[in-house]
Amino acid sequence: MDLHGIDLNLLVAFDALMCERNVTRAGVRIGRTQPAMSAALSRLRLLLKDDLFVRSASGLQPTPRALELAAPLGEALASIQRTLEFTQEFDPSRSTIRFTIGLSDHPAFTVLPALHKRLSQLAPNVKLHIRSFTARDDALALLDAGEADVAIGVPGSSTPRIPTIPLFEERFVCVARKKHSLTKKKMTLDAFLACQHLLVSPEGDGVGHVDTVLAQLGRKRDIAVTLPQMYAAPTIVANSDLLATMMEGAIQASGLRDQLALLSLPKEITLAPVPFVLHWHRRNDAHPAQRWLREQIALVCRRKA
Repeated sequence: MDLHGIDLNLLVAFDALMCERNVTRAGVRIGRTQPAMSAALSRLRLLLKDDLFVRSASGLQPTPRALELAAPLGEALASIQRTLEFTQEFDPSRSTIRFTIGLSDHPAFTVLPALHKRLSQLAPNVKLHIRSFTARDDALALLDAGEADVAIGVPGSSTPRIPTIPLFEERFVCVARKKHSLTKKKMTLDAFLACQHLLVSPEGDGVGHVDTVLAQLGRKRDIAVTLPQMYAAPTIVANSDLLATMMEGAIQASGLRDQLALLSLPKEITLAPVPFVLHWHRRNDAHPAQRWLREQIALVCRRKA
């Protein structure tokens, strides 16, 4: 079929007829008169060599050919609409755009719920698609490939094509189950090292910030469990005698805060807080919808902080 001869308005009419199953209501949906919709249906039948819709007591019924075309044509029209929306003034209350957000584990739990709530209020028809990543430079790869509009995680490699802005920081705390014996003792380095530990290692290198400091002191801890999923850690700690040194926000978001005790780290172990940043690709700087999304993420994170 020669695409040069196809009127895009016919495909819009077809989509409206599929939704409404009534010529008059379909016309109202897209701002056309009933005669204009009837004429469009006639042209569609001629173009596609099929009746497409047949009358019945309950309205227009699509033929098998119409049903076969409905999904791919609907997706194509939605894609065209999303593409054009990027180049126009962005109205969140009316937009049907889909944003793809890359999230590491922690922001998925602590930022996404509040962000989704805010977008649902301001832009009820906007869709979110979430891409997960673990290694910090995976976020840059998603943005470079156009597979994410923005990404939230710890800072990756610095590059001019990927701007970043700071969002929030998380401090490290030591956590144990509520009735752990260490909750009744003074936290010393020796007491800390006498316990077995759980290490959260998202990138799988098996070395945490605590281990780096301990190596400088010539000491080493007993790591009984190493796992990549941060949000599995609170459940394991709550049901064992393991200690875990992890971000405080993950404990607060775990739903297990009442089963856990937050302990100070030994004075010899000083850990800098973990920064979380918003990444995006430079090519998205000027898109009104992209700017709006970044503003909403920054606002949600400011309120979180």
